[in-house]
This record gives sequence, C-alpha cells and structure tokens, in this order.
Amino acid sequence: MYGFLLGILVLDGLFLTIVVLLQSGKGGGLAAVGGGGGTMTEGVLGGRQATTVLTNATWTAGTIFMVLSLVLSIMSSRARAPDSVIQVNAPASTGAPEPVLPGLSQPSAGDVASDEGAAGNSSNDGN
Repeated sequence: MYGFLLGILVLDGLFLTIVVLLQSGKGGGLAAVGGGGGTMTEGVLGGRQATTVLTNATWTAGTIFMVLSLVLSIMSSRARAPDSVIQVNAPASTGAPEPVLPGLSQPSAGDVASDEGAAGNSSNDGN
C-alpha cells in the first residue's frame, strides 16, 4: 500500500510540475502590487481573474500532493515507531555459560609441560 501511494505521489508531482510550467505569467508578481504602474486596489483588491483548466488542475494536483504527503508521512512514522519505549527486545541468549570451577576445568601442569615440549621441538628444528 505504501509503495502504491508513493508511486501516485511521484506521478502527481510530475503532473503538477508540467501543469505549472504550462501556465502563462499573470503579471509582474509582487512588483505589480505596489508601484509597478497600477494602483494598490488593482493589484490586491482587484477582481478575480477567470480560472482556466490549468489553474484548476494546479489546485487539484497540489491538494492531492499535500494530502498524499501527509498520509505517507503518518504511515512512515507508524511503521518505525516501537510498541513501547520501556520494552526493549533482549538479545537472544546462546545458553547458560558453563561455570568455572577451580581445579576442574584447568589443565594440569604436566599436560601443559608435555605440550610445550612437543611444540618446541617440532617448530624450532630449522632455527
């Protein structure tokens, strides 16, 4: 659902861009409001211009864009929100560690000496 709405938003954004670029200029913008040759009442308080198909399409596409952006933002924030701030998933345990008992889990001194002697003889033959 999220992907579908995101695709619609992208298509609507492209349509909105095209419709805005196709419209003709309406005048000098802010320069026409104050002292650009007309009076203040003509710029700000003047009558409405006739709405064209492109103007209606711009308003419609802009409204759809804003609503879809809001819906996708809400959907995105709900998908990432944790269920609870207090509850955090504990890491998976691999099992209980084996207890270390003195004398039982350590190798005896004789085993260590015999291993070192065998390793020392075989590795130092060439030196």
